[in-house]
Amino acid sequence: MIKEFERIVLTEDLKDSSFIKGDVGTIVMIHQDNKMYEVEFFALNGSTLGVETVPANQIKSTNGIKKVIHIDELAV
Repeated sequence: MIKEFERIVLTEDLKDSSFIKGDVGTIVMIHQDNKMYEVEFFALNGSTLGVETVPANQIKSTNGIKKVIHIDELAV
């Protein structure tokens, strides 16, 4: 069960949003008995990029994932 303030990763692109599969966010609120989550997405400098309501089937806990977070593209 995913808990508040836990880090998650999107398992698919969010419709009508700029957030895509693989983006990492933090759970800030849990709705409907763990069926919906408010997820806050941050830039690497700590600024908030957005908050989205996401169904449970579109997220996965990062607990146990041992990978380095990297950037696919660098804005120059």
